[in-house]
Amino acid sequence: MPRAARPSAAILPPAPAPQPGDLPERLLDWYDRQRRDLPWRARAGERADPYRVWLSEIMLQQTTVATVGAYFVRFVARWPDLPALAAASLDEVLHAWQGLGYYARARHLHACARAVAERHGGRFPDTEAELLTLPGIGGYTAAAVAAIAFGRAATPVDGNIERVMARLFAHAEPLPEAKPALRLMAATLTPAERAGDYAQAVMDLGATICTPRKPKCILCPWRQACRGRAAGIAEQLPARRARAAKPLRRGVAFWAVRPDGAVLLRRRPEKGLLGGMMEVPSTAWRAAAWSEAEAKAAAPVTARWRLLPGMVRHSFTHFHLEIAVLAGEVRAGFSKGSGQWVKLDELGAQALPTVMKKVVAHARGGPRR
Repeated sequence: MPRAARPSAAILPPAPAPQPGDLPERLLDWYDRQRRDLPWRARAGERADPYRVWLSEIMLQQTTVATVGAYFVRFVARWPDLPALAAASLDEVLHAWQGLGYYARARHLHACARAVAERHGGRFPDTEAELLTLPGIGGYTAAAVAAIAFGRAATPVDGNIERVMARLFAHAEPLPEAKPALRLMAATLTPAERAGDYAQAVMDLGATICTPRKPKCILCPWRQACRGRAAGIAEQLPARRARAAKPLRRGVAFWAVRPDGAVLLRRRPEKGLLGGMMEVPSTAWRAAAWSEAEAKAAAPVTARWRLLPGMVRHSFTHFHLEIAVLAGEVRAGFSKGSGQWVKLDELGAQALPTVMKKVVAHARGGPRR
């Protein structure tokens, strides 16, 4: 795979790499004036709630702050603390998660809540090592919760922080190979005091000042120490390898309707993509196109199937998907394998992922032949 263009080391200034010095203090002074007001963030002087910190960090994985805000508010209104979430069913959690994507996070969230309730008396452990033993908590989340919720001198490193460190130290090695070095650089700056505020300050710096494009270097509290800015290459960092094109997969969904208007849904396997979510029954998703005859042979019920014009298209992280829809009226309620019949006006209560909502919209509104 071709390498991304790397900034030339020859143009770097001879000055030594940034040292901790007063950089954490400068950043914290900036943060005290410019901190973002976020629904999960404790106000200045208040103690952070570990539940809200953990919930927000799980929701924010590969999802923007703008998207997460409304979901977080609805989530804590329904489940205001960990015992409430641990008592909920997985179906309820998956339904509330609809639209956030990466549904394995919701399954792990539910499992983690129950693990904390059962193994830790409903209180999150306060060290990275203990947090790492919980379902769905990896290195970044463990460090973020330990620092923000418990004041531990831990160093969470997400994409924003990687970008800030790559520019501050003018580290030209491309991602993802640069990740270990960037984590070490970030750790050299983590202060013993106010570690949680500092972690959030670096996140805010990356989100609002040291942005991917057109960074606002003139407003940055670290501008004088930033080697990337001094070399004029800040916007080129971090370097990245060229991405491979996403493959295309294809499938066929079966919109089966009973005489009473109910439609057939089924639950996806717990493990794997969209695990535990409800779906309009479909074939496997594969690279080769499905013939109409081949798809009909895989139908979950016996019906007179007709292919609807058009196609449902959706993109996942690692592939694009095209789904054709076969619609059919079913005389009997029998289905092959697991499944349940749901009235149309009750579809909103089902944990349908976005791609399946597209299938439903296409089946209900698309032209038929």
